Formats: sequence, C-alpha cells, structure tokens
Amino acid sequence: MLNPELCAASALIHDAADPLSGFAAEFHHPRDAAGRRLVYLCGHSLGLQAKSAAEYVEQELADWRHMAVLGHHAARRPWIAYHELAAAPLAALAGAIESEVIAMNSLTVNLHLMLISFFRPDAPRNCVLIEKSAFSSDRYAIVSQLEFHGLNAAQHLIEVEPRAGARHLRTADLIDRIGREAPRLALVLLPGVQYLTGQSLELGPVIDAARRAGATVGLDLAHSIGNTLLNLHDWHADFAVWCSYKYLNAGPGAVGGCFVHERHARRFDLPRLAGWWGHDKSTRFEMGPEFRPMAGAEGWQISNPPVLSTAPLLASLDIFRRAGLNQLREKSISLTAYFHRLITGLLPGLVDIITPEAAAERGCQLSLRLALPAFEAKRCHDRLTAAGIIGDWREPDILRLAPAPLYNSYGDVYRAVEALARAVRS
Repeated sequence: MLNPELCAASALIHDAADPLSGFAAEFHHPRDAAGRRLVYLCGHSLGLQAKSAAEYVEQELADWRHMAVLGHHAARRPWIAYHELAAAPLAALAGAIESEVIAMNSLTVNLHLMLISFFRPDAPRNCVLIEKSAFSSDRYAIVSQLEFHGLNAAQHLIEVEPRAGARHLRTADLIDRIGREAPRLALVLLPGVQYLTGQSLELGPVIDAARRAGATVGLDLAHSIGNTLLNLHDWHADFAVWCSYKYLNAGPGAVGGCFVHERHARRFDLPRLAGWWGHDKSTRFEMGPEFRPMAGAEGWQISNPPVLSTAPLLASLDIFRRAGLNQLREKSISLTAYFHRLITGLLPGLVDIITPEAAAERGCQLSLRLALPAFEAKRCHDRLTAAGIIGDWREPDILRLAPAPLYNSYGDVYRAVEALARAVRS
C-alpha cells in the first residue's frame, strides 16, 4: 500500500514541474458556500468556463447593441462568417483539413443530418452496426432512422459487445464481426471513447475493416475531441459528429461539430436536408429557388451560426491553440496514470477501475466500481460531492472521474483519492 504522505509530496513535485499548470488559472473553478474551490473532475460531462468566454460573448453583445444588423459585416468578428473562425482550430483537434469540419447544431442533430446522406440502405445491405452500450441518444437516432426507412431494430440493428466476462471491446473482435456481417452492412457507427467505461477504441484498423466491408463509417467523438489524439482525415472515416460542452469547454448546450471527409466534398448528388447556409456563398443572398451546396462540410449547414453559443467555443479553442494538444495529451496520460496508481495503491481491493489501464486505450476519464452494495456506493458519491469532489454517477454502480489536463492538477487528483478513501471507509 502506498504511503499517503509520500503521495501528497509527489503531487506537489509533479505540479511544480508541470509546464501547463498556468492554464488552470484561465478557468472559473466552482466554489462551495464557504468560498472553497471544489475539485472539478467532471469535464467529461461539462467543461469549466474559460474566463475569456465572457469577453467573447460580451463583444458580440456589444456589437449587437451598437450595430444591430450591421454587425453581420462590421462586428469585430463578423457574424456572417462566424463559424469559419472555428474551422482551423477544430481541424487541428480532429486531425482534419479545414474544409472537412464545421461548427453547427448539436451532436444528435448533426448525426441525423449525416445519416440522411450516408445511411442509404439497399437490401441486402441495410443494417447498422453499433456497440451494445452506445450512448442512448445515438441508439435513438439510429433506430429512428431505421424506422424512417421502413426497417426495424430487431432485424437491422447489429449490436456488438465485449466477450463474455470481458469489459472492453477488442479491436480484433470488432474487425472479425464487421467481416462476418459485411454483406449486409450499410453503416458502422462507433464512439471514439466509450462514455461509460472510458475505453478509447483503436479506430484506424476498425475503420479500415469497415471500408473493406463496403460499409459507410461514422463516429461519435463526444468524449474524444479535446481529449485524445484524432486523425480523421487519414483514418478515412466518412463522417464524425461531436458536442463541444465536454472537453471543449464551450458551455451547456453549446454549438456542436461535424466532420465530412474530403472525398465527399463535391458529392453534390448525395441526398441531404438543405438550408440556405449550406448554399453556395457567392449566390446565397440571391435567394434563388434551387439549392446549390457548398463544397466540403459547410455544404451540410442548414442555418446561420448561433453566434452567442459559438463565442465561448472560440474562447476555449484559443486556449487549446496556446497549450497545444500534443502537450495536453502528454499531461493527460501522466495525470490519469497518477490517478490510477493512487487508487490502486491507497484503496487496494476497495475500488475496481473498469477503464483500461493502457494509456493508448483511454482518455483522461477513469470509471470506477466500488466494492460496496450499490446503495452504499451511491452514498459514497454523495459523500464525495459533500467533500468538494465533483464527478458523476451512472446507474447502477459507476462513478466517473476525469482529470482534464487544461485545468486539473496532480494536487486535485490526490485530494480526490484522499476523499474517496474516506468515503469508502466511513
């Protein structure tokens, strides 16, 4: 068992040597009624607010206040092309080229828009493969799309799950299942990071297998973007969608994002739900009767960008640019490994970490099962919250904690494990 005093000292040493430690001061950290800063480990659900977000939003409010409609062209950041400001930094985080990404809508809305274009069932190729524990909104979207096409989940939804007795999906098993189902696969939809277990899938080989099988490939990157290293362009996924309120710190209900691979940039024959903001820029305001989509991901836009929802995203993306995703990922690997060591070393036999241990197989999140009856485990989560440690609870028995490298420290992790030990043993 580890020595708690040595662990506390090692946290101080790690924090003193952390070249990214200064970025924590660029975020508002929640505080309790006494003014004590809480340890926030819930960026997998909602990221912290960047202090600069208020400045970005206030600039748009001021331009609206002083210019009204003229702000579309004359604002400090003209609204008519506001979404374009996010393209380069989003492309950097997604491993894409600028024309492949777009900030628009929300995740599930974008998923539906992509499915209209890329899920084109034609018997016998009319099935969708997803993971059995997919986030519920993804499953709802897929099932509703199947029904839209006159199909049903019982016959046309293929759900993959870990082997009996295993916790995680194996790359080889995914590839094997895709190969066996190839003749009837129209679409493979997978997460980058599984929301419940925190497993990061090995996407490159799985995407290759799906494409060899003749299937379209889509990704839900809600728990991946801003958390793990992505290489969407070179992986050749057909599309991907994400939200921006988790690791991208854009605020509750913030504008989401979408990737469409360059090979589809000029596939104007693809069916899509059209709106005027996806129309060719040069003739958009002629208000003609025929829709002519722009090339690239922009051609899937429906409406003009929600400026007040996008402003906090721009603020956060600027912080990502200055910190550097590679450096953040290095810190994340170290920080989560430290978290893992403390839990296993200070709470042996009391906490079961269901997230993979290998750095390549996880982001920053650790999902925990406590060696207690479910109702007592839930009470431990409540005790953690009362002690100033903010994570979240997923029924029936999983506690999710995620030290985000932009604003969490090794000291935060030590305080969390110390509080968890008191909660479990009390």
